[in-house]
Amino acid sequence: MDTTTVTAGGALPSFIDLRAYRQSATERQRSDDLMRLAAGGAASALDVGARDGYFSRLLAERYQHVVALDLVKPSIAHPRVSCIAGDATAMPFADAGFDLVLCAEVLEHIPPPLLARACAELARVTRTHLLVGVPFEQDTRVGRTTCGVCGQANPPWGHVNQFDETRLRSLFAGMRIEAMSFVGESRDSTNALSRVLMDLAGNPYGTYGQDEPCVFCGASIMQAPSRSLAQKALTRAAFWARGVTEVFDRPRPAWIHLLLRKEP
Repeated sequence: MDTTTVTAGGALPSFIDLRAYRQSATERQRSDDLMRLAAGGAASALDVGARDGYFSRLLAERYQHVVALDLVKPSIAHPRVSCIAGDATAMPFADAGFDLVLCAEVLEHIPPPLLARACAELARVTRTHLLVGVPFEQDTRVGRTTCGVCGQANPPWGHVNQFDETRLRSLFAGMRIEAMSFVGESRDSTNALSRVLMDLAGNPYGTYGQDEPCVFCGASIMQAPSRSLAQKALTRAAFWARGVTEVFDRPRPAWIHLLLRKEP
């Protein structure tokens, strides 16, 4: 997959009602666990991919000064939070500049050729701790969208990377895992045949209305393209093909959170 048109470092302006999203039970579970791991009591923290500043504000209750970084400069009115526009693959900060660096729901969006660089940057700018949160073993064949401009099939939510514990250990090999937790539950999965059929059907049930643009042409992915009768039949066939293997699916955690410590 060519993902070079995806930018790195956080989210674009939101089309989603973030207030409602933050109040969902699964999101509260995720944010509570991240804040449990974030500890506090130190001088400074960096929130990479700050979006609406939700986590930046929570960190400001625990740290004396918080920097909120995103591709577009965040707008966060808080006396302890400073906002800056920046890219996770080339952050404008000195080495070891923050006691804690938080990077949640970001790494899955980084173009694969730039992922190792982004992880190296996160490790570089932390003085002590790095807290990372990503989807766990996500099946990105589920919820794919079809771009209405270029016609290409996109992964859900612009998630161009998948993670498990082994891959995260490899990406942050120079750091020690101080704590690890698994949060939530997911059963979303499919198979190769169902994915092909759903692509041919135009992916009518994908994550349309998402913030993230098409990873191929950069256009907004707002609604599913209209389908022909043949594509509607292909949709039914895709659900049938998925049902063949669905009985073997097992629940897995929705997210993995790692608290990493920088080795001296």
